[in-house]
Amino acid sequence: DRVFFSIAHGTGAARPLSRVASGGELSRILLALRRVLVAVDPVPTVVFDEVDTGIGGATADAVGRLLAEVGRERQVLCVTHLPQVAAYGLWHLQVSRDRRGRVSVERLDLPGRRREIARMLGGLEVAAGARAHARDLLERAARHREGRSRTPGARLGRKGGRRSKAAA
Repeated sequence: DRVFFSIAHGTGAARPLSRVASGGELSRILLALRRVLVAVDPVPTVVFDEVDTGIGGATADAVGRLLAEVGRERQVLCVTHLPQVAAYGLWHLQVSRDRRGRVSVERLDLPGRRREIARMLGGLEVAAGARAHARDLLERAARHREGRSRTPGARLGRKGGRRSKAAA
């Protein structure tokens, strides 16, 4: 058996997904499918890369929430450069490369997550506003996980965990 997916962007006619979707769009479509199929799909770990390509702001926040929802039932590894997505992870792994090309991975504690998300927001020179925004993003994500989100339909349980990896 073979399955082919088609997609219609806006009001256009449906076209083969393989011909019209970018890498980021394919990742987000896979995320949507994973969200719907999580109860019946036996795959224990899902890896997303480029799921945040070409998005930002509210869309990035929505992608972070979806990843967290999938993370309730499955382990999710997500490579992201967006603070809105990284904030929803239960863990945050910072990946960096030294001048010799050696790669290191560090699991960040809460203060480390705040610093890294502020850096992701503000660049090399992190201002007080970026630090406050990082704290707000992490608090919003925690409320979402605990089911205290102010966004309608955004309730989550406490089990499971999404692993987030923010590239340096």
